[in-house]
Amino acid sequence: IFTECEAGVIEINYKPFESSLNVRVVFQTVTIKEASLKCKQKQDQLDRKNKEIEDIKQTLRLKQMEEEDHQRRISNTRRTIDDLKAELAKVGDQPDVMPRINAVNVELRTIREERAKVEGEKADLRREKDNLIAEYRMLERKLNDMNNMMNAKEEKLRGRHRDTHFAIQWLRQNRQLFGGNVHEPMMLVINVKDHRFAKFVENHISFHDLRAFVFQRKDDMERFMTEVRDKMNLKVNSISAPVESCSRRPPSRSIEALRRFGFFTYLREMFDAPDEVMSYLCHQYKVHDVPVGNDQTKAMIKTVIEEPYLRVFYTTEERYTLKRSHYSNKISTSNSAVHPSQYLTITVDAEEKRQLEQQMKACELKLQDIEERMKALQTEAASLDRRDNELLAEKKHLSEVKGKKRQLEQKISTKQDSLKQMEQSVIDLQKIEEETKEKIAAVNSQKVSIVTAFMTQMKLRAKLTMEKVYLALETVGLMAEKTKLENDCREGASELKTIDQKCSRLEQRKVQLTEQCKGLLKRAKTICRMQPDESLPEDLRNVSVYHILFFKIFFILQAFSKLPDTLDEIDTLLNEERARAECFTGLSERVVEEYNKREQEIKHLEKELEDRSNALNAYRQNISEAKERWLNPLKQLVEQINGKFSDFFRSMQCAGEVDLHSENEEEYDKYGIRIRVKFHSSTQLHELTAYHQSGGERSVSTMLYLMALQELNRCPFRVVDEINQGMDPVNERRVFDIVVRTACKETTSQYFFITPKLLQNLQYADEMTVLCVHNGGQMLPPNQWDEKAFIKRCLERKARA
Repeated sequence: IFTECEAGVIEINYKPFESSLNVRVVFQTVTIKEASLKCKQKQDQLDRKNKEIEDIKQTLRLKQMEEEDHQRRISNTRRTIDDLKAELAKVGDQPDVMPRINAVNVELRTIREERAKVEGEKADLRREKDNLIAEYRMLERKLNDMNNMMNAKEEKLRGRHRDTHFAIQWLRQNRQLFGGNVHEPMMLVINVKDHRFAKFVENHISFHDLRAFVFQRKDDMERFMTEVRDKMNLKVNSISAPVESCSRRPPSRSIEALRRFGFFTYLREMFDAPDEVMSYLCHQYKVHDVPVGNDQTKAMIKTVIEEPYLRVFYTTEERYTLKRSHYSNKISTSNSAVHPSQYLTITVDAEEKRQLEQQMKACELKLQDIEERMKALQTEAASLDRRDNELLAEKKHLSEVKGKKRQLEQKISTKQDSLKQMEQSVIDLQKIEEETKEKIAAVNSQKVSIVTAFMTQMKLRAKLTMEKVYLALETVGLMAEKTKLENDCREGASELKTIDQKCSRLEQRKVQLTEQCKGLLKRAKTICRMQPDESLPEDLRNVSVYHILFFKIFFILQAFSKLPDTLDEIDTLLNEERARAECFTGLSERVVEEYNKREQEIKHLEKELEDRSNALNAYRQNISEAKERWLNPLKQLVEQINGKFSDFFRSMQCAGEVDLHSENEEEYDKYGIRIRVKFHSSTQLHELTAYHQSGGERSVSTMLYLMALQELNRCPFRVVDEINQGMDPVNERRVFDIVVRTACKETTSQYFFITPKLLQNLQYADEMTVLCVHNGGQMLPPNQWDEKAFIKRCLERKARA
């Protein structure tokens, strides 16, 4: 710092000291930022540890609640077992049901003997029926042999539509299945009187109807289509004749009134057909009102089409169709050529065919009589079957009464199995509490180390901040002194020549100062309690530090040389300097202001941290309270469902239970209902899955679970659709009995049980209403359904039976 000039003047080099001080200020700033960052990190770690402790405590509280609920379920199960044991103890007081069981067995044998007698009579009727069927088939074969032309028609039909021919063969073999008249396709039963007229009839009737079977009764048509179309998969057409015959319906105008146009007959008069076929053709094709003309009609066609009552008519080679507009009343005409006939040109002897048909009808009447007698026997057999089922049901009830002790023992065994499983899954709260204390102690230990490190960093940051303030103040002072010294140096340069004469005296002064410094050093050693011959510490030996110390001593001496000699003058000067320092507005004020700002920011952050910690604790407390308000009613609801579900399974001599299941109570989206069932006494309760149980067992469990739910929710009605489709007969019968008992209570909702099929001999209740719904493409429209006629026919059938 101090160097000697050539002229002997001492030059002060201040720049190394200034740079060192600035570096220290920057270093202090960086160090303060690092300390602040570490403080924030430690505070975050401390918050996480507090949250970890709260989570551990919350887990303990949940485990305690779970164990309380578990103990309550164990207590309820034990009470149930005690009640069942008490009921088992009373079973010995029931009366002996064996005499009644023996009487039921005797009556069952009598009914079965009567049933065998009825079956014998039915066998005799079946043999008689078979003979009549053989006779009927013989007449049918004779008719076919006598009607070779009809065979030719069949061959043509077979070549054009093989499915219809197969259906004809089946009909001829199974005609006894139908109660009304059934006619083969129209093209086989229509007999054109003159082969020249065949083309008009064939062009007027569509081929789909020409190959269609005609039925007198709609139920016969439905039976025929079920057998031929649904079962044999044949593409055939069938037609039901109108209920009221239209075959004799008169034309709108007599043929005499049309002769002036060349019309000589109506289409109906050109052919013969059975009454049902003719009735359909009159109803559908208006053959009774379609005139046929000749060449004269063709010649005066413009006059003919203006007649208002004509809709369809034929000339020798063409067909005309007239349509009158409802708006303009104009007539539009379309005509088409009449193609040659392909099927109706072959004629048959209608009278001979009619005789054979009458003989076949006689056979049919005898077959109908046999059918009615067989129906009567069938009714008697059904009555015997009903009585047999009633006795079997009574015997089953008596057997259940007899086996009630075994049922109670099975119930007790099931409950004991459930109790054993619950007792095995008891939570060791003492162990969990100890583990919780250990975890909290471990976290607290970590918190202690974090708090210690946090306090260390806080102290370091405060210390560094104060040092930074002092360094800033010192920098201001040194900068002022630097400016002053630079001015002095510039003034000293101008006075260099005048100082040369004083060099010798300065040399002497230097020696004196050296001696003074040595004296001060000796004094410093005395103050520091160091021996005179003791060497300086290592840091003081450093050249820079030694120079700084020497520089300070030099300036102190210079400063004291300028001070007044009296104490009062020194106090006055000190007050002036203090006032000057208070008026100073340089760098030191900004540093102090920054310090105050940082201190306020720290307090604000500490307050915000405390508020957020309180809010977090309150939020966790709200979550815990909300969970208690939600979880406890849910558990009670599941207990109610479990009670109903278990009762349903006990009524089936099986076991089942429902509980609330979750792997982790804090994962609310993982909560679920667990269903466990046991269908066999040799197995344990298993969770209802696709692997342990069969499809029928899963359907039974699902249905019973829904029924357990329904009593907890009030609604106007309930609908169950085809729930019994996947069940075996045993489980289906069990579930149906439970549904009947549940649905027929006085306080329950209306119940709709929809199914495509039901088992025979099920138990029904008086409160039930059975509705049979028939549907299909051939059903009557609602506006054509005659309920009174239907009831009348049913009563007549019942009277005949």
